[in-house]
Amino acid sequence: MGSCFSAESRNPLPASPTSTLGIGKRKNYKKRPPRLRSFDHAREEQLRRIAGRMCLNGSSEVASLFTQQGKKGTNQDAMIVWENFGSRTDTVFCGVFDGHGPFGHMVAKRVRDSLPLKLSEHWEVNLKNTDDDVLREIVGLNTEGTSVNSPDETSVKLEETDKNPEIFQTLKESFLKAFKVMDRELSMYASVDCFCSGTTAVTLIKQGQHLIIGNIGDSRAVLCTRDKDNSLVPVQLTVDLKPNLPEEAERIRKCKGRVFALRDEPEVARVWLPNYDSPGLAMARAFGDFCLKEYGLISVPQVSYRRLTEKDEFVVLATDGVWDVLTNEEVIEIVASTEPHSRAAQAVVESAVGAWKHKYPTSKIDDCAVVCLFLGLDSSTTSANKFDHGNNVEEEEDESSSTMNLETGKDWSALEGVSRLNTLLTLPRFAPGEDDENQEPGGKA
Repeated sequence: MGSCFSAESRNPLPASPTSTLGIGKRKNYKKRPPRLRSFDHAREEQLRRIAGRMCLNGSSEVASLFTQQGKKGTNQDAMIVWENFGSRTDTVFCGVFDGHGPFGHMVAKRVRDSLPLKLSEHWEVNLKNTDDDVLREIVGLNTEGTSVNSPDETSVKLEETDKNPEIFQTLKESFLKAFKVMDRELSMYASVDCFCSGTTAVTLIKQGQHLIIGNIGDSRAVLCTRDKDNSLVPVQLTVDLKPNLPEEAERIRKCKGRVFALRDEPEVARVWLPNYDSPGLAMARAFGDFCLKEYGLISVPQVSYRRLTEKDEFVVLATDGVWDVLTNEEVIEIVASTEPHSRAAQAVVESAVGAWKHKYPTSKIDDCAVVCLFLGLDSSTTSANKFDHGNNVEEEEDESSSTMNLETGKDWSALEGVSRLNTLLTLPRFAPGEDDENQEPGGKA
């Protein structure tokens, strides 16, 4: 689904986000630490040269990736497959990221590039520190701040160590810490204003027969397996973390945020500030979106585990531009019937675009990004040079000159004639040191 929009946002985005809406003072804004320098482009080049790392349209022996821009402006979806992750020959990292807001495409790419590195670093640390004190510390880090965490975030209990493999406990701690550090860093980047921009993230690590998934937002991971009759069966590995979930809505309301849907899209619950009808975020967890972080929005991932069997064939990660128009069953049928496997992700995207045109001919097609990870092949047998980049259509990541359009994002109602967006209203940006009280006041809800 999407992020935010307003009446103005259905038109092309102006040079900088503006709004007649005001908001309350940004607490402790002037006390925030100095912003970090812009992302090092030399580091980006180093990332692009890493063997086994893919973030463009293409394929390897174990994965297929494809993204396509919708009809709302800049493609705000990003994706990655990183084989031999953490220098482990039997390990693959995959992720898709769905940006929203005026700088959503920048946030999605930043998270795509930085989050895997942080996850790998914390994994190494946790392998050396597995005592109970470290586990308690990790849990404590995820309950800091004003947000009231729902039970699933704080359920990392010591007794669980006997119920799941050690790798799950170690990686669960790593996911929790890496997501927290990633969100903190986004608040300090100089080149990207994440006050009313953000991204979802659905990520996984596959090591041998172990599959660990970390998810925030409403992108989705689906496993294709076979039942006792050898029929294809989809298994949804993640929950779409939207404000309509009772536990998510409860947390947001406890933090003084509001949750309600608009009359013209009653099926899309959105998150709003306490006293203003903005920004209307259609997800309950996300990186960025700091205007809502004091009001119940969190970046704590749901982390889950599955032990793979010989009946499991592949996993599909995709942004909601796909899931809004295709069912889990349809997606796995498309992937399973596509030959060669290198075209599987592209086939899913093309089917989603066709479904958008058929089901919602007067609505703008959403961005789509798909990663297909095939489980029958061991990534350790994959040559680093056997990547097919025949469809590398991703634009150069010049963040300073990227075209931005508020009509990106996903969460909206599928109503004819209505643009589908994640957020409804653009919030004003504040420069450091600017007197909040001099901002133009807005009407209260």
